[in-house]
Amino acid sequence: MKITLLTVGKTDVRWVREGLDLYVSRLRHYVPFALTEIPELKNVSALTQDQIKEREGELILAALRPADEVILLDERGRQYRSVEFARFLEDRMTRGGRDLVFVVGGAYGFSQKVYDRAGGRISLSDMTFSHQMVRTIFAEQLYRAFTILRGEPYHHE
Repeated sequence: MKITLLTVGKTDVRWVREGLDLYVSRLRHYVPFALTEIPELKNVSALTQDQIKEREGELILAALRPADEVILLDERGRQYRSVEFARFLEDRMTRGGRDLVFVVGGAYGFSQKVYDRAGGRISLSDMTFSHQMVRTIFAEQLYRAFTILRGEPYHHE
């Protein structure tokens, strides 16, 4: 099983990028992991939020393979404690076969077509984080989950 974090736009905030790079490098010790950044749309000032979501949605859907299990990072998704999220990953890994793709959308969220393609949604918090920061926060939680599954002394209950 491979895990991909698919994002809309580059991670261009320096300190966010540094944190993301740190956890991406750590994750690769546990699982085949890829970070895929879809280019941000250009010249969108004349577009509505829905039009932006539709165009970003087309790019997201084009980046997915039919067999991928798609999980959206979405404010209306299910919240997990870190240990629960580790068990969620463990369950997906024992099933085998399907690669997991976690998707961070753009500033306005996802189109309905992307919601329809997704197999689930996860929320990191009741609070709202920028779509830039979510990348690093999520990568850290993925890393934490793997250390929990391996019984390593990173997570403290």
